[in-house]
Amino acid sequence: MGIIAWILIGLLAGIIAKMLMPGNDPGGIIVTMLIGIAGGLLGGWLGKVIFGVDSIDGFFEISTWIAAVVGSLILLAVFRLFSRATR
Repeated sequence: MGIIAWILIGLLAGIIAKMLMPGNDPGGIIVTMLIGIAGGLLGGWLGKVIFGVDSIDGFFEISTWIAAVVGSLILLAVFRLFSRATR
């Protein structure tokens, strides 16, 4: 997948993660996109390590989206923990 596809998946996965975990988060759309992109990479890596599958197949594959959203949820939770600790 190209970099534009990763950015689009990251943006959407970050938004979905924020909808699934509502609350006040510091940061705007850029932070959401960065969490989503990193979450997609984390989800793909975890899918490969834990389940031994290539979970990042293509833009329209459901496994790609699930991996990106799950990874984004994990990173959003970690981001919230660290942002609360620094307040």
